[in-house]
Amino acid sequence: MREKILFIVLLCLPLLTGAATVGAAELVMFESDSCEWCEAWHEDIGVIYAKTTEAEVAPLRRVSIEDPVPADLTHVRGIHYTPTFVLMENGAEVGRILGYPGEDFFWGLLGMELEKLDSDAPGDNAQSGALGCADSSNRESTDEKTDGGAAAC
Repeated sequence: MREKILFIVLLCLPLLTGAATVGAAELVMFESDSCEWCEAWHEDIGVIYAKTTEAEVAPLRRVSIEDPVPADLTHVRGIHYTPTFVLMENGAEVGRILGYPGEDFFWGLLGMELEKLDSDAPGDNAQSGALGCADSSNRESTDEKTDGGAAAC
């Protein structure tokens, strides 16, 4: 009986530690509790991100710069500003967005970064411009808060 329980625990361990996402794309948001632009991103984008096509391809992972860097992200260097969004695939950095330039610019920048993913990425439909600002029908518009420039704390 003990062996059976141990087997089940070991089988489920990757799910509990997040290792099940290895090999998939993810959008890692490096943020700070004191960052007003991080807060703006959460108000504008964070409330709807999980419901978007972009989230199906690259689910959001939030990492506070005040906490120790997770073991699987120690190779990601140069995080000096918050928010910084790092697109990862198979554990490697594919691209990044520094700061939060406003809702409309963010979706366009994210779309360009997502196009860099391998064509075998989950959710990839092999159409240029299928993500980001070319297809905004999957997002509700929040208030028009685009000031034209990227901002970071």
